[in-house]
Amino acid sequence: MNGLSYSKLTYQLKQAEVGLNRKMLAQLAMVDPQAFTKVVEVAQSAN
Repeated sequence: MNGLSYSKLTYQLKQAEVGLNRKMLAQLAMVDPQAFTKVVEVAQSAN
């Protein structure tokens, strides 16, 4: 998952105030991996 565990990703997303749930993240990762990578980058930049 782009170098992050699920728990760390969800924590960082919460800190970045990104409102995506588990199902949304899974769908995004499957359908649009580039967008998922951007979401991960946003989460990482918040911390």
